[in-house]
This record gives sequence, structure tokens and C-alpha cells, in this order.
Amino acid sequence: MTVVKKVYPLSQSIEGLKKKFGDKILDVAGGELEHSIRAASSIVLEIMGDLKEAGFNHLSFVTAVDRGDVFALRYGLFSTFGRDGVLLQCEVPRDNPEIDSVTSLWSGANWHEREVFDLFGVRFKGHPDLRRIFMPEESEGHPLRKDFEHENLIRKPDFY
Repeated sequence: MTVVKKVYPLSQSIEGLKKKFGDKILDVAGGELEHSIRAASSIVLEIMGDLKEAGFNHLSFVTAVDRGDVFALRYGLFSTFGRDGVLLQCEVPRDNPEIDSVTSLWSGANWHEREVFDLFGVRFKGHPDLRRIFMPEESEGHPLRKDFEHENLIRKPDFY
């Protein structure tokens, strides 16, 4: 028996999100097969659940950018059914960089979120195993933050 997944057009999914979340959807841009959504961080887990339900079945990446006063998080989603893509963007404050984990939706988010935690210090609430992935556990600080002091490295690389 073949299972066929009903896939909604990307524009229909985006319009549904705008209706459901209102002003918590800060901006939408894009074309027929690709969209960028900027949203409040408080609704990211719920939006991701809705997008997964709409057929976006692959989480490609989770990453961050240090903007000085905030960390900009980026989530890349892809639908293998409709060949559509969505870039979901949000910001978390530098003084309390915390957001809900999406590992309950995509188990593969585990490693991506651990990387963002290790390198930027963003905490993912509900993550099953949030610990360093690159740096030694005893390391101080997060090396991709703009305010990171390289003296905090346990072993300095040879090129210093």
C-alpha cells in the first residue's frame, strides 16, 4: 500500500500562518517555491509544527548569527513532497538567549541545536541532551559570540 501525503501549496500554508499568528508573524518574503518568514521567538515551535503538518518534512539546518544585542536564529525547512523551502527566522535577546527546542518535531535538530548552544550559548528549552558538541565541557564562553575572549580557549590553536 502506498501512502500519499496531502501537500498544501506553500502560499496557502503561509496565509494560514499569518491568519493564525497575526502580528507575531513579523515579515514574509519570497516567491512560489521559497519563502522567508520572520516571527516572534515565542511561537517558533508552534509554527514549525504547523509547517511540518503542511508537508515540510525535512529540517535542513538550525544556525545562529550574533547581531550584538540579539542572536538571530535561522531554521531551514524543505518539503520533499512539494519541493518547497521555508527559511524561518527569529531573534532571541543576548541577555537571555533561550528558545523552545524543535527536537520533539525533528530528532535531527538535536545536533544542530547542540552546535548553536556550544558556539553561541543559546539554550533550547526541552532539548533532551543539551551539552557541548565541539568544545570541551570545561570550556568557558562560546567562541562564535562577538564578545568571546580567545584567552578563554583551553588550548590555543597553533596559528595564534
